[in-house]
Order: sequence, then C-alpha cells, then structure tokens
Amino acid sequence: MRVPRAVLFDYGRTLVEFDYPERELLVAMREALPLLGPGAPSAEQAMRDVLLPLEAELETLGEDEIDYLEVYERAWRRAGVEAPRDVLYQVLDREQRVWDRHVRPAPDALSTLSALRARGLRTAIVSNAPFPPEMMRRQMAGLGFLAAVDAVVLSAEIGRRKPAPELYQAGLRALGVAAAEALYVGDREVEDYEGPRRIGMEALLVTALAAVPPPPGVPTVATLAQLLDRL
Repeated sequence: MRVPRAVLFDYGRTLVEFDYPERELLVAMREALPLLGPGAPSAEQAMRDVLLPLEAELETLGEDEIDYLEVYERAWRRAGVEAPRDVLYQVLDREQRVWDRHVRPAPDALSTLSALRARGLRTAIVSNAPFPPEMMRRQMAGLGFLAAVDAVVLSAEIGRRKPAPELYQAGLRALGVAAAEALYVGDREVEDYEGPRRIGMEALLVTALAAVPPPPGVPTVATLAQLLDRL
C-alpha cells in the first residue's frame, strides 16, 4: 500500500461502537411525548410504531439522501400523530441526545487519529448520516472527534450517500487531496471499499466492529491501531 497524504474514515462501526439503547429511548419518549399533545401514543407504542420501523427504513436507503425530518414526520403520521415540524424536531432532539450518551469511541479510535496527525497525514470523517447535521456534530464534538480530525463531511449536507461518488469527493475537497493520495477506512464492503476504489482511492476495512465479515480478497485490519502498521 502506498503511503497516503490523507485518511478518510467512516463513522458508525468504524470509529464508534454502540448498542441499541431501548430502555433509555423509552424514558426519553415518555418525557418528550407531552410535546405532541393529548393524542400522543404511549412510549411503548412510539417505540414499536415509529422508532423501530425508522431503524429498519434507514437500512434500505439508496444513494440519494433523504430529508430526515420529512421521513420522521411521515412515521409519526402513520402512528396517528399530526404535529408541527418544529415540535417533531424537539422530540427527535431528545431521542438523539440518548444516542449522544450511548455511542462510544472504538477503543483505539482517538489514539489512531492522533498518531496519523503526528505523522503529518490529514484526516476526515466522511459518513452516511441523514440526521440533522447539527445533532451529529454535537455528538462527534462530545466524543472528541471534531477536534481529532481536519474535516467532517455528512451525507445530510451533500445530498448523496455512499457508495455515491459525490460524498467521497466532498471529503477529498475538504482535505485538499486527490483520490490517488487518499485511503478510505470503514467496515462495509460496498460503501467503504468498492465505492472509494471506483473513484481511485485505496481502501481497507476494519473488522473489529463490522456487522458482516468482509469477503476474501478485501484488505482488512482487525483494529484501527493496526492501520498504523500498514502505512
């Protein structure tokens, strides 16, 4: 592998790990549902009819990014709730603050980013994230990632999702490097390996947190710290 000038990272299951915080989300829903008025469902109904279906829907998205608040509004409408978007934003914010407390940096994420910077490499997070960017950036700031990288590029800001080339290209522009000078690191074969390689980037996958093991022939490292030995 040639030594790159920049390394671009996926976020979920690459730099951070998480479990679905169902109990805490139920508490947040109980606190937030009064905002929706007397016709609001119970927290348990909100979990069953709104939050869990939304989790499944996110796995089906294509390369065009969605307006998450529009999707959120539709989900609540299916559950029988008609509410102004500004109210739903407040409910979503309560939900996302739960995630802020339960997403955790991978054990070697911040130390690896620091080591890359010490070597003079530029770094970025380039991630599919349909949620309001200000909420995602708040989470990243709280975990120490905004200070640890040179740029953050989110699909909600670009309007395109990996493996669409526009998202990787936006990350490259943010760092001021060409595709041939950059490495992409993630956990998914299509979004984080095949997509970057189509535009001339090198890529490899980290297996520590990956939900699906990569197929044979895809270059991998077991942990982020092992990335330093490959560069």
